[in-house]
Amino acid sequence: MKLEPLGDKVVVRRVEAESETAGGIILPDSAKESSQEGRVLAIGDGRLLGDGKRMKPQVSEGDRVIFSSYAGTEVVVDDHSLLLMSEEDVLAVLE
Repeated sequence: MKLEPLGDKVVVRRVEAESETAGGIILPDSAKESSQEGRVLAIGDGRLLGDGKRMKPQVSEGDRVIFSSYAGTEVVVDDHSLLLMSEEDVLAVLE
């Protein structure tokens, strides 16, 4: 199944949180925080402006991004957990 976002929506696959700290301590699943980093899988056409034109999205497919903690709606497509969020929930692109 293909998930195609509309308007200014973005589909992101969350990157798994680290299971080990910098000091080498292994974290159990209950202590891990949800990662705020992911890869953009698909983008919509862009935000609709007042004059009827569309603003070009600032992110591209394949970008590694950081997003807000409670951003988006989690959906499951073909047994994959994905986030569907507004482009404004994306805080930065990692390069």
